[in-house]
Amino acid sequence: MAENNAAKDAAMEMAESARETEWKFPSFTAEMFRGNFRWDLLHPYPEQDPEDKRIGDELIEKTREVMEQHDPILLDETGVFPQATLDGLAKIGLFGMKISKEYGGLGLTQWNYARLLRFMGSYCQTTVTYVSAHQSIGVPQPLKLFGTKEQKQKFLPRLAAGEISAFALTEPDVGSDPAKMSTSATPTEDGSHYLINGTKLWCTNGPDSKLMVVMAQTPPLQKNGKEIKQISTFVVETESEGVELLHRCNFMGLHGLSNGLIKFTNVKVPAENMIGKPGMGLKIALTTLNAGRLGIPAASTGTLAGLIEPIQDWVTSRVQWGVPIGRHQSISKKIAGMVADIFAMDALVYLACSFADRANADIRLEAAAAKYFCTETSHRVLDELIQVRGGRGFETDTSLYNRGERPMPVNRFARDGRVGRIFEGSSEVMHLIMAREAMDTHFKLVMPLMMPKPGQKESKLSLIWNAFKFYSTWYPSLYMPSSTDFNVKHLDGACQEHLAYAARTSKRLARSLFHTMAKFGPKLEFEQILLSHFVEIGVDLFVMGCCLAKAEQLLDKNPKDKTPVELADLWCKGARERIEDHFRKVKHNHNSDYNKVAKAMMEGKYNWMASDVFGDLPPKYRDWAQKTPSLANSEDRELQQASTES
Repeated sequence: MAENNAAKDAAMEMAESARETEWKFPSFTAEMFRGNFRWDLLHPYPEQDPEDKRIGDELIEKTREVMEQHDPILLDETGVFPQATLDGLAKIGLFGMKISKEYGGLGLTQWNYARLLRFMGSYCQTTVTYVSAHQSIGVPQPLKLFGTKEQKQKFLPRLAAGEISAFALTEPDVGSDPAKMSTSATPTEDGSHYLINGTKLWCTNGPDSKLMVVMAQTPPLQKNGKEIKQISTFVVETESEGVELLHRCNFMGLHGLSNGLIKFTNVKVPAENMIGKPGMGLKIALTTLNAGRLGIPAASTGTLAGLIEPIQDWVTSRVQWGVPIGRHQSISKKIAGMVADIFAMDALVYLACSFADRANADIRLEAAAAKYFCTETSHRVLDELIQVRGGRGFETDTSLYNRGERPMPVNRFARDGRVGRIFEGSSEVMHLIMAREAMDTHFKLVMPLMMPKPGQKESKLSLIWNAFKFYSTWYPSLYMPSSTDFNVKHLDGACQEHLAYAARTSKRLARSLFHTMAKFGPKLEFEQILLSHFVEIGVDLFVMGCCLAKAEQLLDKNPKDKTPVELADLWCKGARERIEDHFRKVKHNHNSDYNKVAKAMMEGKYNWMASDVFGDLPPKYRDWAQKTPSLANSEDRELQQASTES
């Protein structure tokens, strides 16, 4: 048990050290979790610069010409991505969208980058993944943020011209726990190179990449007699000796995706290929992912928006019991929710992108919220659209076409988009990130008192005084009425009430968070379900604000068109119902029962339900453990097996 606690503490310490600890610029979401609904950060809703929009418009048309020669239905069937598509995208510069013009790229704003991914996402999500993984999490973004001028000059022109890059962080035994990373980078005696050894899993673009960002352990630091792990970041040439593709991974969706298990054996990497300083690896990864995460929600939004016309055609032309199915309430609820969700997703994505394009904004929470909300919403809506289509929703595009019906990629989009809830930080990890940042103020003030660290400089009296000064004014303010002066001209009474609700509920959220922290203290970190309710409330309040600001902007442009306010009103009504439900579940829940039953299941106490089932793989697959010995024989698996057998 002591060893487990030490490992957990090491992992937590490493994660904390990689976080950005200060809020240099205002964050709407961070302020909201403190009870301050900063409407001024959302309103007026940002407008894309006309010249920037023109650039995006032209590039979308060029991309359309390339994509019209690309067959995503054939790709889904064969799993073979056409080289001609990659060549066409490279020719128009799409592999250099986020690379500055100085190094041969397009230097697009985050707004236009999101527009391009939204456009491609409405047609082929595998293509989106190739392009976005290359520059959002591949070599271009970390070099842009942390690279030296020499590194940028050496690598960025190659990447802008179409050489594909990849990102190697995950390992067979390591998912979201970087403290367990085993890939090592050992300096040579003369210090001129590093030798990288290890195995990386799920390297998107890895099998076809020329350059790769690789995270590896460098020699640890010694501090106060304690060894501190160092994870560092390197640019690796995949044609280097010792880089080996062990396996190309295949998935339930994104057929044709380039993704693999890659082994590094004494791969010699020049010391100047290290990005940043030794030990900055996790900070680089987290910072890179902040902006990178905005690509996934943009593509998810495009996927749903691309289905508006086909679904409209289907629910209008398909007649059952004498009327179009869209007029049956069970269907109308689904399609009404779909268009309201698309409106909300767009409002959130472009608001977050406008923040990312500014130099005076902190988007770590907004990016996590956008990634979480859009991928979860897209998954739910696509599942409902399969239901709307009935048997045709389960049938493939090719089968529909071959028997003379309109192909509609609902099930393909559902399979391809499912990974959005996992890529670049799963939904559960997004919950943890947002929960940690939501509690940041209290962690800084209260945790040093509850859980003092060795060598803590401030005295207990000083810590108590600082906490008293903050809480003596902050806590009473949470009971003060919220301002109702929102300076809106066009929102109707219902939407203005939604706005007032969001403002006062932000105070309620902050109060409830504080009360929960006071109740559980340090044990709050184990109450992940409880914290997830607060995160869900915060995300819904944020999206409510985005919807209402966007509706106000559109009404200002065209007061006669009431559709934006209809969509905002419908979405906010649903959000308010969910918010109230989450507040109820904070107080009344079954979390302890989940823990009890899950523990019993892990101990094998419910194995009696597995009688009369086949219960094993086909014979030819039963030697799987010999194929992946590092995973099969890992300490975690041995512990799991021992626990089950006992």
